[in-house]
Amino acid sequence: MKRNTRRVFMRGAVGAPAILSGMGIGMAREASPATADSPRQAQFPGVAYRNYPRCLPDYLRTLANASYLKRNRAVAALTSPAAIRERQQWARKTLLELIGSFPEKTDLNPKVTGSFERDGYRVEKIAYESRPKLHIAANLYIPASGNGPFPAVLFQMGHSLNGKAYHSYQRAIQGLVKLGFLVLAFDPMGQGERVYYPDSGGLLSRFGDADAEHTVPGRQMLLAGTTCTQFQLWDAMRSLDYLASHPLADKNRLASTGQSGGATLTMLLCTVDDRLKTAAVFSGNTENVACKNFLPPGSTDDAEQDLVGGGPLGFDRWDLLYPFAPKPLLISISDKDYFGTYSPNYIANGWEEYKKLAGVYRVMGAAKNLAWSDTPLPHGLSYDSRLQMYNWFLRHLADGGKQVEREPDVKPEEDATLYVSSSGNMVQSFGGETPFSLTKRRAAAISEEAKPARLEELIRLERPSHVRASVLTQVPSAGGVTIAAVDFGVSPQLGLPAWLFRPKDDSANKPVLLLLHPHGRNSAWHEDQIYPSLSRQGALLCAADVRGIGDLAQEFSSGNPGYMRSHQLEEDYAWSSLILGRPLVGQRVADILAIVQGLQAIKGLENRKVVLAALGGMTIPALFAASFEPRITKLYLAGGLSSYRSIVETENYHHSLADFVPNILAYTDLPRIVAQLAPRRVVIAGPLDGAGYPLSAASARDLYKQALTGGHLQLRDNADWDENALGQFAAG
Repeated sequence: MKRNTRRVFMRGAVGAPAILSGMGIGMAREASPATADSPRQAQFPGVAYRNYPRCLPDYLRTLANASYLKRNRAVAALTSPAAIRERQQWARKTLLELIGSFPEKTDLNPKVTGSFERDGYRVEKIAYESRPKLHIAANLYIPASGNGPFPAVLFQMGHSLNGKAYHSYQRAIQGLVKLGFLVLAFDPMGQGERVYYPDSGGLLSRFGDADAEHTVPGRQMLLAGTTCTQFQLWDAMRSLDYLASHPLADKNRLASTGQSGGATLTMLLCTVDDRLKTAAVFSGNTENVACKNFLPPGSTDDAEQDLVGGGPLGFDRWDLLYPFAPKPLLISISDKDYFGTYSPNYIANGWEEYKKLAGVYRVMGAAKNLAWSDTPLPHGLSYDSRLQMYNWFLRHLADGGKQVEREPDVKPEEDATLYVSSSGNMVQSFGGETPFSLTKRRAAAISEEAKPARLEELIRLERPSHVRASVLTQVPSAGGVTIAAVDFGVSPQLGLPAWLFRPKDDSANKPVLLLLHPHGRNSAWHEDQIYPSLSRQGALLCAADVRGIGDLAQEFSSGNPGYMRSHQLEEDYAWSSLILGRPLVGQRVADILAIVQGLQAIKGLENRKVVLAALGGMTIPALFAASFEPRITKLYLAGGLSSYRSIVETENYHHSLADFVPNILAYTDLPRIVAQLAPRRVVIAGPLDGAGYPLSAASARDLYKQALTGGHLQLRDNADWDENALGQFAAG
């Protein structure tokens, strides 16, 4: 509803110049910014605005294309076994650099908590610790016939809320064990008996979604220098440790498989664990983010699937499979997934990348070891896909065993029958750690002083140069105020729209009050609202949008509306930006710097100082920008996050991923940056904790004690954003 309202406001702003022109009122007008999208001024009498919703998507397209081309050049050079081996080593090393180093390997402390028998197999209920006191629930399926050792399969779950108890997964596991395979099925983090954010009943996730069980702690992990990818992959590696060490497992015939998220985790395991002899990937996320005809934000999904920082290195999801060559590998997809589950590029990019990997297998003399198969059915481990799984493992783990044309008789159990814990929740029954508790402890081990700050590198800042300030038109307003529509041109693809409110009496020594509102520049432009009212009182005021905000909110990409609608959120564009190596907060900082630079290029504003006021989600980009730009002489931050540390210390935190900076706590935090702005004046009004609640006055004073000692910081209890507060700030 708000977005529609903002569009109405914009139509009013565009229409006004034409009406006034017909009445003979003069207007100053400069040439419109040159862009491929904007209509030319001669084509109609109005203002030729840019197609602002394309700016952020087009920027990400540029980053994705650069990554795509870089990776293509590297893959094209894989024409010899030696070159392939070097690439395999690089891929493994790069993955570990991106996701964070693994913890120390400790005792699994396995416990058998129960068992039951069925026709053709027996099930043992196993609890083990992938890290000290981090308990995993698993079921070991043991064939009833034969003495072993058996070929062994690690079965990894997709994002089923009930984890290993999901019926189609149970069917596949029972089919495998009846065909003579030892199978270990374990609950991933946040699923089945490992729900970490339970509702009042204690068993189901209060999010109602397995993806959120991964991503909520996964965001916090980023701030502390690790990732959900590392967390989940380590669980898989330790689960394989348990399976490989079992006396009934043939250590020379180990495999991994899974569907959806479990398939993606199988891909990750293929990168780092040489013990696997073969693998089968069923409808995993076999789509690179940086691909041909990239459709922003790309295939951004839950936290462990998003390889943060991979883009600039030319590293993407298909690189996970290169270290596995020339071992037998099956890639099976759902043909419907390209419009039913994943991005519209899912099939096209997957097939393109499969052919590149097939070339590697040919060079290594193992072309027959790589296979592609599909199903026309929707996303799921359907009967036909399970037959593919059985026959692949019979061929490659059972010495070319006889292929099957029908599934063995299978019958899924009730969830509780498979419970390892007495309660159905491992934390409730065993106590111990959670992803949140481990991340909080990791953050606590980081010194408050941290290392010397390198904020510019952390946010991957691209400093603007040659910003072109275009006054598109200006119109009169009540009380002698003039409102100018301004475009700050950063590049042919990127322009930043702003309203410039100039008072009747403007003096050369008056600073520019730059306002950043999380709803954009159109939030308060009407005559009875804050911006013109402040200008009537004498303020020279600029209200601007930055990427993803206001008129720069991103357009919808083409493709399945269900997918694109759900991936149109700021969260998805923040993930995409992180993957492609330019955090969204860093992009917004660059935009603010461009606006400050561009203001100096407008006639009459040369060498004006800038005082910056930001509200809510704009406070962190504003603070960062001030730390880089001395022309910002004062800073007013209302209702913003108080510290990154408060996020990792708050289980039920509330803050946008747009402001997250990987590993920032190892180097700095917001209070430290505020302290470093001395002697420039800073006003912090109504700071919020990680849960989004106002800090008490005592807590705020304690948090900002270093800056308060410097004498340049004023703390206020309330996040005031009105004429009085902003007027006093601008004039003070």
